[in-house]
Amino acid sequence: MSAKPTAAGLGIDLDAQDWRRSSDGDDALEIAFVGGAGRGTETEWVLMRVAGDPEGQVLVYDRHEWECFLDGVRGGEFDDAAR
Repeated sequence: MSAKPTAAGLGIDLDAQDWRRSSDGDDALEIAFVGGAGRGTETEWVLMRVAGDPEGQVLVYDRHEWECFLDGVRGGEFDDAAR
């Protein structure tokens, strides 16, 4: 198994991605779905960054990690952290 790439290691233009915002404001999260090389439009990576800091850190999740995160959100796993 190879290591998960960084956003820079993906070799993509981050500004050219279709970023989706969680809400308005600088503290909103932005998510972009990136297709895998040679795999058409199939999502291989999910990128996450803070809207107010687009030049800052970009987190990279593989598809399995993203699905586990969504399952946790749907199951209320992070509800205490939001208080």
